[in-house]
Amino acid sequence: MSELLIPILFMIALVFGEACFLQVTGRQKIDWHDIIFNINSGHIILWLFRCLEVLCYALILQYANLHLFDGIATVWVWLFTLLVWDFCFYWLHRLHHEWRGLWAVHVVHHHGENYNLSLGVRNSWYSSLTSIPFFMLLALCGVPLSVYLAVSVIHYSIQFFNHNALTPRLGWLEKIFITPWHHRVHHLNERRYADTNYGGTFILWDRLFGTLCAMPPSQMTAFGVKGSQLSANPLRESNLPFQQLIGTSQTGRTPERHFICATLPIVTGALLLFMLVLGYIQRYGYDIQHVSLAQALLFVLLAAGSVALGGVSDGQRWGKIAWCAVTLSLLVFAILFAGVVPFAPILTLLLVAHSVILACGMGTRTAGGKCESV
Repeated sequence: MSELLIPILFMIALVFGEACFLQVTGRQKIDWHDIIFNINSGHIILWLFRCLEVLCYALILQYANLHLFDGIATVWVWLFTLLVWDFCFYWLHRLHHEWRGLWAVHVVHHHGENYNLSLGVRNSWYSSLTSIPFFMLLALCGVPLSVYLAVSVIHYSIQFFNHNALTPRLGWLEKIFITPWHHRVHHLNERRYADTNYGGTFILWDRLFGTLCAMPPSQMTAFGVKGSQLSANPLRESNLPFQQLIGTSQTGRTPERHFICATLPIVTGALLLFMLVLGYIQRYGYDIQHVSLAQALLFVLLAAGSVALGGVSDGQRWGKIAWCAVTLSLLVFAILFAGVVPFAPILTLLLVAHSVILACGMGTRTAGGKCESV
């Protein structure tokens, strides 16, 4: 198994584990459609831009490296990277709140109205793309790519943890680190709180630059962005903020539902599709310099699948049609490019069966409440 898959699988296991625990214990009412959207919000597109970030870093390291760490002990390289990466993230995060064009990217993350671990993976398609300039300082200084990637995983893991719904106050640790308590404040639907606590790991930067909210309100229950009308379609959610920014869409009204899909078909379809995404990552890793026809086709189909499944979750007829088309195309892909992705034939057959079941109306009911099919 590729080392790239281990943190992803661990993340998904924690997301579903926490959601199940919250639901069973009654500590939070779980909206499973929201959980699936958060996982589904551009995972394959984000991977493309993450690959581009790695490529840009490698090119700067190769052609513009100042070699500041040549001959320096490894421990100092790691300490420098841990600290400076977090400093860069602070300004990345802060400017994504202060600049309208960047807020159009970041707002997708803040749209989430349920505070749990799945919110930690809810992102715009373009969030990795707009992150690229902020971390290139490390490449310019000569921090090795392997160290940069490892430190990125450490910091992003901490940020993921900070979205959990279970951690209580952490006492003295809150004076050093950004904790779930601090980050809950950041996700409140009041901008005066959302525009604070920008730090990713260390609280130092918020203290230094005056953006720390140390005394949050006693009742932190309303999360998200006021006035948002959300859908489960990652294509819409990633692009609507830009349409509103340039004035081509004013209200962002959600489309009328023609049917309501049960939770189980949405969760099952999303997991099957995500397993193919993992197969893509296992097969191609971060390589976008030598793109083959098979890689390009699979990428497009997986991206289209996430949009189609979002349409199904939104109760759109086009979603069912698109989901059938994508799953059948994936089956043809598995036949034409046998062996490219592990278990692709089995997964694609299951996806086709899933789409046929939905097309027949099973697992769905009309928006008025009557079942479409027995």
